Amino acid sequence: MLVAAPLERHWLDRTSWVDIGRGWLPGADELYQRVRDATQWRAGAMWRYEKYVVPPRLSAWYDAGRPPPVPELTAAHAALRRRYGIEFDGYGMSYYRDGADSVAVHRDKELRWLDDTVIAILTLGARRPWTVKPVRLAPGRRILNDPSDATGLLDLAPGSGDLLVLGGRAQADWLHGVPKVAGHVSGRISVQWRWTSRTGKPLQGAGYAAARHFGR
Repeated sequence: MLVAAPLERHWLDRTSWVDIGRGWLPGADELYQRVRDATQWRAGAMWRYEKYVVPPRLSAWYDAGRPPPVPELTAAHAALRRRYGIEFDGYGMSYYRDGADSVAVHRDKELRWLDDTVIAILTLGARRPWTVKPVRLAPGRRILNDPSDATGLLDLAPGSGDLLVLGGRAQADWLHGVPKVAGHVSGRISVQWRWTSRTGKPLQGAGYAAARHFGR
């Protein structure tokens, strides 16, 4: 059983929260190398905004019943299920090879039901900016931010072994992304678990991709 570090909850606004666990997974630097080498990464084109594009990163998907690249990810999967009391279909992974690899700010709209979601992100490897900002600025939307920051932008900057979990209406009301970084930056792997309660009104024309894997 994984002995994970505790999580601390912060409220982004009245209905959206993020749990932060610094050093949640021990031995993450060594695990990064093993996951990187054992995973069958792909760089396939994705349907985005009515056209196919090749994203600036590599990716992989593991169904819950598929053997993982390393057993520690099975333990992490089980720990998240216990902690949040929900089922995940599996987990996706993104490999940011250097500072030029990135993902633009976005919501996980392919979940469609965004009123109540849980998105867990485990970082292995280099620390990179990991930004969160509100879709719209409104009173109470910058609880974690310096009030002088007119953009509402927050950089959670997870390091190796850190866990971020976005919940509540975070996918409805907040954007997140991994921006490009200038200069030499080592590789980073992001392991992601997604779940939606499928409550509330589903998003019509959900996002820029067809429905993909997510738990309920």
